[in-house]
Amino acid sequence: MPASLKRTPFWAQILGGLVLGVVLGLIARNGDVNWLTETLTRIGNIFVQLLKLAVPPLVFTAVLVSVVNLRNVTNAARLALRTLMWFCITSLIAVTIGILLGLATTPGDGVHLKAAALPDEIHKGSWVDFLTGIIPTNVVDAFGEPNVLQIVFLAVVVGAACLSVGPKADPLIDFSKVVLEVVQKALWWVIRLAPLGTLGLIGKSVATYGWDLLRPLGTFTVDVYVGCALVMFVVYPLLLALVGKVNPVNFFRGAWPAIQLAFVSRSSVGTMPVTQRVTERLGVPRDYTSFAVPFGATTKMDGCAAIYPALAAIFVAEVYHVHLGVGDYLLIAFVSVIGSAATAGLTGAIVMLTLTLSTVGLPLEGVGLLLAIDPILDMMRTATNVTGQAVVPVLVASREKILDLDAFNNPRDLEDPDEQTADAEAAGDRRELAGV
Repeated sequence: MPASLKRTPFWAQILGGLVLGVVLGLIARNGDVNWLTETLTRIGNIFVQLLKLAVPPLVFTAVLVSVVNLRNVTNAARLALRTLMWFCITSLIAVTIGILLGLATTPGDGVHLKAAALPDEIHKGSWVDFLTGIIPTNVVDAFGEPNVLQIVFLAVVVGAACLSVGPKADPLIDFSKVVLEVVQKALWWVIRLAPLGTLGLIGKSVATYGWDLLRPLGTFTVDVYVGCALVMFVVYPLLLALVGKVNPVNFFRGAWPAIQLAFVSRSSVGTMPVTQRVTERLGVPRDYTSFAVPFGATTKMDGCAAIYPALAAIFVAEVYHVHLGVGDYLLIAFVSVIGSAATAGLTGAIVMLTLTLSTVGLPLEGVGLLLAIDPILDMMRTATNVTGQAVVPVLVASREKILDLDAFNNPRDLEDPDEQTADAEAAGDRRELAGV
């Protein structure tokens, strides 16, 4: 990597890719430059495919190792329960914001759209299918599809079995740790391409959609972005300041690379190595981070599973002139808090939305109304997801007095560990030559 590029902060590289992507997208759209649109699409697709390629081994080994690592954490059960508790609390706050925004703005009033063709997920979106689908019938299929929820189930079972077996399982645990390290290293190389991936993904969206799709769904789109922004920049900072007793500005300084990558990649799992790294650099102990972040990346979705389905349910109800009562809103909140795992850390939130609509009794055809703008909405939803996945470990660690405040108050820029080691060695050599 060129030295000048290495000195450029990671967030600045992604921001540069985003700006250039918008410019190229506008050129492709306004100038009707088909080859440029196709090139941007291919660049974005290749980046997302590289991220998805690492999902099965990354999720399995990360969750397995996180389960096993709990034995090294003092008060592991207490930390796990506190983590789960704050996942639920923040999800409840997020869904409440979504419901209040929907009631205040009535995003479905006056909307007349033709529903798009419904994907296969819609026809298997019942709670029965969701619960039975957690257990795989074929291990190969679970990894081949991939079905993240089934992979998580297998990893938890294998991890618990390793703890039960004891020292005899150490070779498998050691092997899993090595595989995890190798996959994370390979994924890190992909993540370093994020500025280029950002250029392709944003450029494709601008060239393909422009503003045309946002006009009839403008209120709904604004609601989703405003709701996510309220959670990210009001709720989370208040929790960090009032409950965690830490400076929210320092949190965002440290976590920003993960938030940016989540925005452009639309994948919580694909962003997980970066989320884990920035969380560690914010002073959260590694053993706890290795449990909380993978757990959050596959189950905590404040954007996809709380704000969005709440707003979407109100939108669909208004479009189809269905009255929702207080009981329906309470049911939406309940579904959002306990159903986050349905989103499974991959791009999109169709399954979670389907579960919400079917539970409340709204027409599933309403999902088709929102499919066209889903990629635009998913960027902000995923950024919110990942922010929450980093906030909760910091919050819990601070409450439990295990947060390294020096590291939190002086967050470092994201670097490759090998590059960081090399830079440290070079700095040491310079000090030695200078006689320090």
